[in-house]
Amino acid sequence: MSDLNNLADRYIAIWNEEDADKRAAAISELFTADATYTDPLADVAGHEGIGAVIAGGRDQFKGFDFKVLGEADSNHNITRFQWELLPAGGSENIVIGFDVLATDATGKVKSVYGFLDKVPAGA
Repeated sequence: MSDLNNLADRYIAIWNEEDADKRAAAISELFTADATYTDPLADVAGHEGIGAVIAGGRDQFKGFDFKVLGEADSNHNITRFQWELLPAGGSENIVIGFDVLATDATGKVKSVYGFLDKVPAGA
């Protein structure tokens, strides 16, 4: 269970990783090879697909940081948590989301289901 308790932090750290090679290595370490990622804007599978979604988000929101909002909640092989997107250095968030991560027996993420609770006008 302790691994699941820090899963949200490890996942968000990947979204904040600026170096593409380090990000790809972290994705390979955290996700199964056939992992899926589904949110209102994307539905992809595999390390490359997940990496492309994260790279796209980083490009769209340069100068912003993702942060876990509140506490993650885990049971069995599932973790859920809210996150926010803030200008680097703090201030008010511009996006709030809610993600659910399911892991396999080894603790690797096999699926992510994301929801957007707050989005900027016109996005």
